[in-house]
Amino acid sequence: MSDSGQSDNSVPSAGVSNLADAREQTERAAKELLDLIKIKGETSRGGVRITECGDGRDPEKHFQTYHPSSFYPESPDQLAGVMERLRTELPALGWKIVEYGPDTSRNKNVNLTADNDAQSFSVNIVHKAKNERPNLSLRVVSGCYQVPEGERVDGY
Repeated sequence: MSDSGQSDNSVPSAGVSNLADAREQTERAAKELLDLIKIKGETSRGGVRITECGDGRDPEKHFQTYHPSSFYPESPDQLAGVMERLRTELPALGWKIVEYGPDTSRNKNVNLTADNDAQSFSVNIVHKAKNERPNLSLRVVSGCYQVPEGERVDGY
């Protein structure tokens, strides 16, 4: 706990927003990240979802958004070097790389996690090179939004 009474692992604030605007911002952030891949392939998008902030804030007044998606290249060898390129390009676009490298799975998937404090988003990108169908798995997550005065979260 910090001196303010907030948990030290609380989700950063994303400001005040209604659900529709927050969904739109999250969709836009996910699209911009997918566009950075710059290779031909197929994208499966899970759409924007709403979840509780999970840090004790009132779930009727606070929420987070997240957007899962997967990118499947036309040819698996097209993914070679994409993670390193993203690691290099994201900081120039306001993203801070907070984690990069293989995970602890048997496949040692390369993981990249980056935060964009100005946009109140984080992204985790996993290169699943050894899957039957190699792909990039992306998950964009917002900070914790508060709904405008007089509104409540109605979208879980």
